[in-house]
Amino acid sequence: MVKSFAKEEMDKQKVAQPVAVGLDIGTTKIAVFVGTKDQHGKIEVKTMGKCESLGVERGTVMNVQEATDSIKRALQLTNDNLSRGSINIKKVFVGIAGQHIKSLQHQAMTTRSDRNALITQEEINKFIGEQYNMGTNPGEEIISVIPQDYFIDNERNIQNPIGRQGFQLGANFHIITGHVQKVQQIRDCIQLAGLEIEHIILEPIASAESVLTADEKEGGVVLVDIGGGTTDVAIFQDNLIRHTAVIPFGGNIITEDIKKGCGILKRHAEKLKVGFGKVLVDPITTNDVVVIPGLSGHQHKTISIVNLSQIIEARMREIIELVDHEIKSSGYRGKLLAGIVVTGGGSKLDHITQLFEYMTGLDTRIGRPTEHLSSTNNIEELESPIYATGIGLMLQGFKVIEKKPLMAEPKDTAIEEDREKGKFFEKILNRFSPLFDIENKNKQDDGI
Repeated sequence: MVKSFAKEEMDKQKVAQPVAVGLDIGTTKIAVFVGTKDQHGKIEVKTMGKCESLGVERGTVMNVQEATDSIKRALQLTNDNLSRGSINIKKVFVGIAGQHIKSLQHQAMTTRSDRNALITQEEINKFIGEQYNMGTNPGEEIISVIPQDYFIDNERNIQNPIGRQGFQLGANFHIITGHVQKVQQIRDCIQLAGLEIEHIILEPIASAESVLTADEKEGGVVLVDIGGGTTDVAIFQDNLIRHTAVIPFGGNIITEDIKKGCGILKRHAEKLKVGFGKVLVDPITTNDVVVIPGLSGHQHKTISIVNLSQIIEARMREIIELVDHEIKSSGYRGKLLAGIVVTGGGSKLDHITQLFEYMTGLDTRIGRPTEHLSSTNNIEELESPIYATGIGLMLQGFKVIEKKPLMAEPKDTAIEEDREKGKFFEKILNRFSPLFDIENKNKQDDGI
């Protein structure tokens, strides 16, 4: 009986183990990741499901029905790989990207009622949440509010204000906004797929969580996530995100260039890019060629590897120039001790780090989500940079689950105001109700 009870308790603990589900809605793929944490705090991916992404262009949902169907397919594959009834996928941490995403710096300050009271996490969360009410450009909404540093009275550059005292509390924020309609389309897709959004997270921030080290974030680093439709840029320094940007070019435009430059079908162009793509011409392959099957009734087509590399290099140079422009405009060009970390599907092109280093003068490495993965994972392909965002979404998800500071949820201030008004009127009624009772009694006595 004791053994049976112990086993029952162990089973309960297994069921109660926190689970984070990341949903990566990309231009080329939709992927669902289901993970838990092992005893060392590493991500143990229970399963994943992915399928071709339809209805998404350059990181933005364009066709809600097609995108929803893709999410459902990826979700079905994920459920098929799970033990029956072991995990019920309901809430997801979803990534957002696209050219409509913008960022800005914002400073805010509030006056505290009691300067001697210690600042609490709840007070900070409320302060951050209030920033969602700041004015934005027409048609835009605030997606994330990320504190940079705080200041209390005359003391500045405070990283952790909790437990301090003061009269005036202020902060510098990194505000991320998106187009209202584009954000709503993501929400609609999630809802139509039978899911709920736990949090919307900017994709480069998720990718950074999975591939950057703490030392890199402190010393200064540029994350470059080359996806199918866009290239996302995020700059970190002193463990804070300093700059974000979205470049409207990614791996798909390279495929289109190959298709047009070589006069072949898109599916053949994609296979050429993945199988033989190099961003620099390799002297050893000068005379190498690839034979592409011809259309029905037509002869095979011969493609020169040198010609293929030149097409890829021309477009990658354009993307890197735009990345370098973002680095310079951020004002952190001379503060990047860790250089550049390139991740995403586009990072798999041969010699890409060499081209980045040549054009930017910054050390460059490929970012893989290996550091945060448990050794028990049996899905070898998870270490590929194409899954940096998906793994990062789970990591960010566990921060929310474990109630660690990530970003405050926007508050419905109208509801909060109504609640406060209700409390106020309730106090008034309680205070004066005895007078109302006396007045009513007098009226009754007078026969009214």
